[in-house]
Amino acid sequence: MSVPASVTRRQFVLISAAVSGALVLGVALRHRQQIVQGAAPARGRLNAYVRIDPGGRITLVMPKVEMGQGTYTSLPMLIAEELEVDLAAITVEAAPPDPAVYGFAVDPAAPEGIERDQATGTSLSIIQCWTPLRQAGATARLMLIQAAAKRWRVPVDTCHAQRGEVIHAASDRRLSYGALAAAAAALPVPAAPPLKAAKDFRLIGRATPRRDTPEKVDGSAVFGIDARPPNSKVALIALSPVEGGTLVGLAGDAALAVRGVRQVVNEGDVIAVVADDTWTAMKGMKALAPRWNDGPNAAVQQAAIVADLEAAVHEAGAVAASKGKPAQATARAVTHVEAIYHQPFLAHASLEPMNCTIDWRESECEIWVGTQAPDRAVAKLAALGLKPEQIRLHNHLIGGGFGRRLEVDGIVLAARIAGHVQGPVRALWSREEDIQHDRYRPYYVDRLSASLDARGMPVAWRQTIAGAGLWALYYGEGTVRNGVDLDAVTCATDLAYPLENMEVRFVRRDPPGVPTGWWRGVGPTRSVFAVESFIDELAAAAQQDPVRYRRALLKEPRMRTVLDLAADRAGWGTALPAGSGRGVSIQYAFGSYLAQVAEVSVDAQCQPRVERVVCVIDCGQVVNPDTVRAQLEGGVMFGLSAALGNEITIANGRVQQSNFNDFPALRMSEAPRVEAHLVASGESPGGVGETGTACVAAALCNAIYAATGKRVRTLPVSRGLRG
Repeated sequence: MSVPASVTRRQFVLISAAVSGALVLGVALRHRQQIVQGAAPARGRLNAYVRIDPGGRITLVMPKVEMGQGTYTSLPMLIAEELEVDLAAITVEAAPPDPAVYGFAVDPAAPEGIERDQATGTSLSIIQCWTPLRQAGATARLMLIQAAAKRWRVPVDTCHAQRGEVIHAASDRRLSYGALAAAAAALPVPAAPPLKAAKDFRLIGRATPRRDTPEKVDGSAVFGIDARPPNSKVALIALSPVEGGTLVGLAGDAALAVRGVRQVVNEGDVIAVVADDTWTAMKGMKALAPRWNDGPNAAVQQAAIVADLEAAVHEAGAVAASKGKPAQATARAVTHVEAIYHQPFLAHASLEPMNCTIDWRESECEIWVGTQAPDRAVAKLAALGLKPEQIRLHNHLIGGGFGRRLEVDGIVLAARIAGHVQGPVRALWSREEDIQHDRYRPYYVDRLSASLDARGMPVAWRQTIAGAGLWALYYGEGTVRNGVDLDAVTCATDLAYPLENMEVRFVRRDPPGVPTGWWRGVGPTRSVFAVESFIDELAAAAQQDPVRYRRALLKEPRMRTVLDLAADRAGWGTALPAGSGRGVSIQYAFGSYLAQVAEVSVDAQCQPRVERVVCVIDCGQVVNPDTVRAQLEGGVMFGLSAALGNEITIANGRVQQSNFNDFPALRMSEAPRVEAHLVASGESPGGVGETGTACVAAALCNAIYAATGKRVRTLPVSRGLRG
């Protein structure tokens, strides 16, 4: 997605009120172009980001969830920096579902009708929170200083804040933030003070250990699947193996005969065995032996879906971008190159399977879950008869989201089951149910063509993309403009290369019987693979070095810098053993500039092994370098797993894969060395979490071509090398 422009007006208002003697800082975000009016919050209501209680404890109510990307460290760093406290002084708690307070404007390039949501995704956490959280901390600091100056009857500018205290240096008096909290809350809200210059940062930009690491190492961290309300039961869920199928038979008595099984819930399209523990529920489900009617999607076949997409890329489609005069430029060209790329359905396969614990009572509902979209979960549950104010959601750590937990289908199913159960129930999916009933990254087919001049440089560029319309599926059909899916064309309509004559079209094909959704890296993952693979083909057609060819096309200095540094650190152009090659890929996505060089060896059986991946990123001002490097390393591994061997295939309406045996993750013995280099920058921060995943498939396949002379145009590589 496009990155929001720099904030030019106040995006937040500091809402102060005495709530049990605490200073409460509310940040109410609105559209960038509006000046926000604030009001004091209702007593005790958590509609604020920052609280300081009389004992001095500082709480950041987290507007984003933690699913491995380090937000429980990086976002408190923003508050601590401007509030002048140590990072250890800040505790965090998950924000309640309330997009009016904790939501952010959806991408400004998005169609009308989408305003705000509370989702965590698209590598936007730092981008969206960079200014509001720092302003919240700075304004809190100023109010505390004003409160101290008023008590001491001294000018405000003679006082300063340091490590959780306000100090009057001339008299050596000092007061803790806790002692000042109530008085500060009673003061008028000041205009937002200036934020620190980068040269004055104490925390931002400094390598900082993840605060959640110790708990995740010793096992005390609480994920959604770990929630254990008192007297809770376990419900193991089962769904029809074919989307839209319904239950036709089950052995209920046999299941209930299993010791510890308490009940069988039958909702027609979903069933559950409710038991005292997980193992008993699994034994009960085996005894239940459900039989399903496959329904209208029983005849859905992978080959038919792919054939439809292959035909679709030859249709006119909807114009997503058009510049210059591609037809006239093509007529003057010397060489024409065309290629078609395939990318498969992909499951998220997060380590923590889908789960949700619910206590459904007559007039209220309490939920324990890890979700990327708490506000969406509450909104969807309204269809089951509860109002948002009747739902209390406890959001926990997430053991892998990757977009799967942007969807709330698992929460809705759990609620339907819980309505039949007395007391709390933990609704669990087995790994097989999780992989076979995912919301899959769509299958995409891209058709690209380019016309080259006598120097081998592109004078015209055309791309047609065929695949699902995820924006419409997630946000509603009313959000689609002119038939173009915003996500599918990202990094295609806004190429890193400023070509004079280009056209991009989109043909929407929502696959029958295959539910789809966003997957880590969203649009850039699919676009960058096609674009960067094709750029490599153009370099080969022009008989030019892939790095020099790209550099000649680039004009953005930051992009050139990351490309040059990646080539240098990777030893581009130096000799490699026979059967080895290097491949390059670049991208501008999530507000960050990234270049990757993959080094690959291919054995006599045509089996590739990735030896090394060099990443260079310019993501603007870095908050925590440790986290940036970790996200690049993890993103590369995630992307390589998918590119090398992951695909979801459909036969007779059924997903054929079921677990990590046939949807494999990269093993430690297969993992390459990943080197992450960060370019120092004072620009506004970009996103990082999905960048490594989005860029790596093209670098991998370009390296395979350099090693073997064989183009991989169909992912995964295990299939593409056979084709």
